[in-house]
Amino acid sequence: MNYSNKVKDYLLDLGYEIVKEIPEEQIFVINNEDNGVNNMVLDCEDSLLVIEQKLVDVSVDNPELWKQLLQANRRLVYGAYVLDETGKHLIFRDTLELENLDKNELEASLNSLALGLVENIDLLIQLSGEHN
Repeated sequence: MNYSNKVKDYLLDLGYEIVKEIPEEQIFVINNEDNGVNNMVLDCEDSLLVIEQKLVDVSVDNPELWKQLLQANRRLVYGAYVLDETGKHLIFRDTLELENLDKNELEASLNSLALGLVENIDLLIQLSGEHN
């Protein structure tokens, strides 16, 4: 079943700008400056909605910072901080079931990113190596 129209309607209702759409792959790239969303990718193929937002390039190998990041994951209501397959990019990622997805659930997931950014901005900056 194609859920992309439902997801698109929710995104527009929630005030997100769709900057790119790949209909054949059921992918949206969205922005919402107020929520810290910049080129967030939503892939609604199959039965899952996969949400990914690249946060920072990682250049620090500090076990204490990684421990703090794992602890920060525990405080996120939705989603998690993860590394991409190269291990060089820190991403916010969440997956939601499309069959029962409603606008409130999508909004909560997207808001979790905004809240996580506010709560953990110093840690994210340290992991990027931009802060000494």
